[in-house]
Amino acid sequence: METRLGYWPFIIPSEWIWLFILTSILGGRTEAEVRCIPSCQLPPVAALPRDTSELDLTPFGAASGEELVGFGAESPGADAAELTEIEESSLKVQPLGLGENKTSGPHRDALGGHASPPQNALRAPVPAPGNVTEDYTGEDKNNTFHFKRWDVAGTQDGDVPSWRRSARSADTWSEFRSEDPDDASDLGQEEFQLTSSTFALTGDTAHNQAMVHWSGQNSSVILMLTKYSDFSSGRVTESSLWRSTDYGTTYEKLNEKVGTKSILSYLYVSPNNKRKIMLLTDPEVESSLLISLDEGASYQKHNLAFDILSLLFHPEQEDWILAYSHDQKLYVSVEFGRKWQLVQDNVIPNRFYWSRLGLDKEQGMIHLEISISDKRSQYITCKLQNCSDGNKGKPFPGFIIPNSLVVQDEYVFIQVSVGGQSAHYVSYKRSAFYPMKLPKYTLPKDLQIISTDDNQVVAAIQDWHQNDSYNLYTSEHRGLFFTLMLEDVVSSGGPEDNIMIELYEVAGIKGVFLSNKVVENQVKTYITYNKGRDWRLLQAPTTDLQGNKVYCEQPFCSLHLHLHVSENPYASGNIISKDTAPGIIVASGVVGSELTSSNVSIFITSDAGNTWREIFQEEYSVFFLNQGGSLVAIRHTPLPIRHIWLSFDEGRNWDKYSFTSSPLYVDGVLGEPGEDILIMTIFGHFSHRSEWQLVKIDFRSIFQLPCTSEDYVTWQLHNEGEVCIMGMKRIFQKLRANARCVKARDQYISQMSDSCPCTEADFECDYGFERQIDGSCTPAFWFTPSATSRDCLTGDSFLNTTGYHKALSNNCSEGSLLKYSPRQQNCPSQAPRGLQLFTSEGTLVATVGKNVTFLVFLEEGLGSMTSVTVDFGDGTAISYGNVSSIDDGVKHIYSKVGIYQVSAMATNSLGFDRVVLYLHVSCQLEQVQLSAPLVVVKNKAVNFTTMLHPSNVGTVSYFWWFDNKTDPVVTLDGVITFAFSKEGNHTVTVQASAGNTVHQDQITLAVYDYFRSHALAFSSNLDELNPRVSEWREDISRVVKSCIVQVTGISEDQLLVTVLPGVPTTAEVFIVPERRSRDRAMDEKWAHLDQLSQVLLSALNQDLVQFTLKPGVQVNVYTTRLSPAPLLDGSDSSYSSTAVIMLVSAALMGLAIFVIYKFKRKIPGINTYMAEQTDKEQEVIPTVTSIAVPNPEGDELTSLDHVDAQLNSKDRGYLPSHTDINLSDEAPCVF
Repeated sequence: METRLGYWPFIIPSEWIWLFILTSILGGRTEAEVRCIPSCQLPPVAALPRDTSELDLTPFGAASGEELVGFGAESPGADAAELTEIEESSLKVQPLGLGENKTSGPHRDALGGHASPPQNALRAPVPAPGNVTEDYTGEDKNNTFHFKRWDVAGTQDGDVPSWRRSARSADTWSEFRSEDPDDASDLGQEEFQLTSSTFALTGDTAHNQAMVHWSGQNSSVILMLTKYSDFSSGRVTESSLWRSTDYGTTYEKLNEKVGTKSILSYLYVSPNNKRKIMLLTDPEVESSLLISLDEGASYQKHNLAFDILSLLFHPEQEDWILAYSHDQKLYVSVEFGRKWQLVQDNVIPNRFYWSRLGLDKEQGMIHLEISISDKRSQYITCKLQNCSDGNKGKPFPGFIIPNSLVVQDEYVFIQVSVGGQSAHYVSYKRSAFYPMKLPKYTLPKDLQIISTDDNQVVAAIQDWHQNDSYNLYTSEHRGLFFTLMLEDVVSSGGPEDNIMIELYEVAGIKGVFLSNKVVENQVKTYITYNKGRDWRLLQAPTTDLQGNKVYCEQPFCSLHLHLHVSENPYASGNIISKDTAPGIIVASGVVGSELTSSNVSIFITSDAGNTWREIFQEEYSVFFLNQGGSLVAIRHTPLPIRHIWLSFDEGRNWDKYSFTSSPLYVDGVLGEPGEDILIMTIFGHFSHRSEWQLVKIDFRSIFQLPCTSEDYVTWQLHNEGEVCIMGMKRIFQKLRANARCVKARDQYISQMSDSCPCTEADFECDYGFERQIDGSCTPAFWFTPSATSRDCLTGDSFLNTTGYHKALSNNCSEGSLLKYSPRQQNCPSQAPRGLQLFTSEGTLVATVGKNVTFLVFLEEGLGSMTSVTVDFGDGTAISYGNVSSIDDGVKHIYSKVGIYQVSAMATNSLGFDRVVLYLHVSCQLEQVQLSAPLVVVKNKAVNFTTMLHPSNVGTVSYFWWFDNKTDPVVTLDGVITFAFSKEGNHTVTVQASAGNTVHQDQITLAVYDYFRSHALAFSSNLDELNPRVSEWREDISRVVKSCIVQVTGISEDQLLVTVLPGVPTTAEVFIVPERRSRDRAMDEKWAHLDQLSQVLLSALNQDLVQFTLKPGVQVNVYTTRLSPAPLLDGSDSSYSSTAVIMLVSAALMGLAIFVIYKFKRKIPGINTYMAEQTDKEQEVIPTVTSIAVPNPEGDELTSLDHVDAQLNSKDRGYLPSHTDINLSDEAPCVF
């Protein structure tokens, strides 16, 4: 496992007392945990176990409580810079809670969080970027923690988390008093003195954060970084570095050694070598590292070219570090930060892992999840200093769901999208990935990996019907098949969307867990001694603290404990235990029918949960001294204190000790690393704005002589009298009561064990089987026991289940072992069954010319004798001799768009199984263009047509919006018909969706009751300069309209011009009614439109509408129905006979037109449109694309006459009116 460093700032109000406790396991390994006071309401006064005269009674009755409002967001930078190795750092950090609790810190990651497993309380966090710490096996941990003081009203932009509290008046504060040695509560109580010394951090009065590292391991060096963080800007503006070489008696300020102008922001320590220290400067001032190789005595500065967000140290190589930057880039250093090299960009936060020797091919390998798109990531591996494309491995051939990679011990977990559903896959010992098999009707909304200890996966799954609870499942050794462990376990949300699962693993005794479960809307605490096979309620104490008998009968009444951690993801919870004190558990809770937050007391058990005693009836923090041989308690109070309490008989009696002459507001307690814990430093201040005071307490005067064998007694682990637990009888040693000797490190956890004969209690139900009331395992209704298993896919024999399997951690022998154990059988000949086929991306869409990977899985069948054929549906297929040869998937490239039927068939001598999917192969859609008339008649259907580029992209879905309607009309055809019922301008929008791309186009058209239109043509020189883009056509339309208005005098409000796509360039002009004509008779409206049409046609026929496109290029505009030839011969001043004939013909034609108009109201060559009348025949408005007009690709137009004939048969628009229009005598329009 690795140590992942980051930064999580905490703000500790000075009005509150917090306790940061450092403890450790053998070898200097400790865990950093932080917990706040569960409630701001002051606790009631309670008696201690001895006598009421011994109580430290401070009058709290008049004090009003504060309400803890909430916890803010994290700041960039992240935790272990301030909480180095949070979950297993070399100190135990917790505010006045219950001392050393391993339940806090980021625990084993779920498929959605990069964090390390808890030693005790199991939860599944999803940490924020940079706030991650990962556990590793068999190595020492850092001893760094941080704490903050002073009240902060809130946060700026959510960057800095803070405790926000309701305001307290000055009158309320005046009612609080410090502990006074002369209080009546202390009369008759003997007070002992502790050896202590006090040191003030002079000049750091304004500093509101501190980070402390204590090396331990026979080292007397303590490093402390204090700083002032401006919460409004998120910057560190001041810092001081202090160093002690005498266990905290005195400190030296090192600002001059690191540079007086350097502002330090974070402190890092190598988990493999505590002498190697790394300090990070504030990047706002300078981006650099200060590196020390001599435990902080001297430093060398090295500049950085990037800003560090989080670090991940190698579990064995002390100089190997991965650094994650703010711009999602991953860097590596093999020289402890002196030089850095870019590894990979687009790395998902906290989804990078060191390889593990013995599992991965190389030691210097990295597991990465890189971002491909918003919904797709890829799992890759690459070498440490060469992550080029040629050196990247792809353990899973397809894409995965973002933020789902978890590499943990022997297992790798991913999520894949299959048919729109999330499927969970696992790889055991870096082998091929297989789907995780849950009970059939378990449909996870969320899945969190809780633990992978003991070669077994524990997963928390929120089923489809659950909201505030999860079910716990355990797997066999491969992590493939899961069975139910416990239902409806309480869950809660934490900061950064962490999921807190209330499951606590008791330290020092394998297989003992506590969990809070919802039973008929009540939360109850259960305990198991065999890792979840059997659970029972906790037995309540027989008497209370005052000796009164407690009447509590199960199942109606029992003891219930608080197992949750604080809202702070690195805070400790309400329960503690210790590897060096097996059997001792201290927790807060209540006696009754369910767990509540009121009337909470502190309870202790000395026999691993069989019997419990009440030790406090108010809030205390309890932690261990002398390798768990003694207990220390500090009261939760907002007042300054000067006493702590010690117990040498497992909490039955407590002695009062004074650690300072002046009462101190306690901000935290740091204990010596290692299991000895005989030296502590209490951090605090004498007033709310005073400088830091460091009070060193030396307990060595109490524990003077080394322990001998006579100082120990034995006790046997049992479960309500049953001594065979997990197939063993286990006997432990512990100190006698009141033995004040120093425990040696090789004496603290001596135990003896004997194997027990196997019984039914040593076996769990196998996958697909459920435990009945009588304890037997029978098949679930959905499960048909098979004559074979997945093992037959790769071998000739398999273990056929009896419905039972022995728990992985169970060590029973003989007895009923053969009766319940699976039996070795030869793989029978069986037809294949359960064949699965899907793409590696989990979609049914592929792109032409690109590889698509098909994954094939077979649930049952003799794999070594079953062949598989994959038919790609395009005339090609491929066959494999056995199933195991296609673990990496089958790749294929399609050369044409279309919908392909892809099938896979598994065949052996007894039968076959076939599965089919339909794959949509498309090419990239680049553009969609919407076409429709510019003007249409009200209540007349009009066609809207789309054109795609490229034209053949495969399956396309069209989404149409008309005006401001929010719900689209969906079609699979690029043509739609629609009629508008209101006059005015209307907007039509279309979106074309092909594959993973969507493109949009939009047009605006006008709707009138009637109008007229004319087709226009241009001189051929315009075609040479037509770029075939819509913006150019819009500009030409505007210029033509302006020229017509200038030449004819027609109002621009009555003219609409649109240039059509294609070459030769054509256009259409619409004459629409004027607004004031609505009150006129219909005959007058038509007469006015005719007049305007005549004026327009006359101007066009005389070549009066023309414009200059650019210097030397003049473009003529003319109507396609009349000859564009000039009426006058410009070469001669006299009239030619041809011209005279044409003039006479024109006059006769005009007369004919007039007569036709009077009787038919229709002029040939002029398109007239109006709303449907009862006395007129209906007209159909065709789609624009039905006209023989060139498309944008440049189809040729046959002839002008042919275009005219086409236009003559189409209905085109409408027209307003104008009066007394005369053609302009001015020069033609010039653009």
